[in-house]
Amino acid sequence: MVQIKTPEQIAKMRAAGLVVAAIHAATREAAVPGASTKDLDEVARKVLAEHGAKSNFLGYGGFPATICTSANEVVVHGIPTEDVVLKDGDIISIDAGAIVDGWHGDAAYTAFVGSGHAPELIELSRVTEESMWAGIAAMKQGNRLVDVSRAVETYIRRQPKPGGGKYGIIEDYGGHGIGTEMHMDPHLLNYVDRRRGKGPKLVPGFCLAIEPMVSLGTPRTEVLEDDWTVITTDGTWSSHWEHSVALTEEGPLVLTAPDGGKAKLAEYGVTAAPDPLA
Repeated sequence: MVQIKTPEQIAKMRAAGLVVAAIHAATREAAVPGASTKDLDEVARKVLAEHGAKSNFLGYGGFPATICTSANEVVVHGIPTEDVVLKDGDIISIDAGAIVDGWHGDAAYTAFVGSGHAPELIELSRVTEESMWAGIAAMKQGNRLVDVSRAVETYIRRQPKPGGGKYGIIEDYGGHGIGTEMHMDPHLLNYVDRRRGKGPKLVPGFCLAIEPMVSLGTPRTEVLEDDWTVITTDGTWSSHWEHSVALTEEGPLVLTAPDGGKAKLAEYGVTAAPDPLA
């Protein structure tokens, strides 16, 4: 069953989302050459403490850290450690969450470490991020879940990949409902699978974490022996972007974006819902 939120509950989710946004800002600044992924985890812990929020990652299914830190060929669920030290030219996807008053926020972004990144990596991140925003823009009353999947996939498929070939849309992981738990129904594919049908209708109170994951090569992944770290099977690098979004009577509200998604949604001709905490 899909959990439908009231406007008051969406406001609480917005509070959690702003904590996630603060974690993103702090870890982005800290993601520099010489920093370990454990250092980034400590930064996230401090932000949570400063806001009186709880981590929804720590202890989830036994996960041992506050955030996920996935560098280069790691797609998702990388475990922060002192052994992974960032280098100039790396890319890293940082996935963070927070709980405030029992309500969850969850979002991810891809950061460039240092300088000198290949144009194909810059384009990979851009395509992944923009496909997320295309999906967010499809969160409209009257649409169905599949319309969000279609918007994400269509954007990616229409982008020429530097050097030729196609981007790999990761098949085994996708977005999800969010609310009183971090992962809830429905599961959101980042591509259209006609066998799954159209999915539920999008109505006010519907909340989704929209999170495309895209690689420079294969869409296939494997899990390492730690039972968490997910890598591409061909070793190609990947990007991961995510926002938690609520559909309201006045349109979509990007719960984990500082401005509620106003600027980016305007590029898609969509008006973001008013921020309930503004």
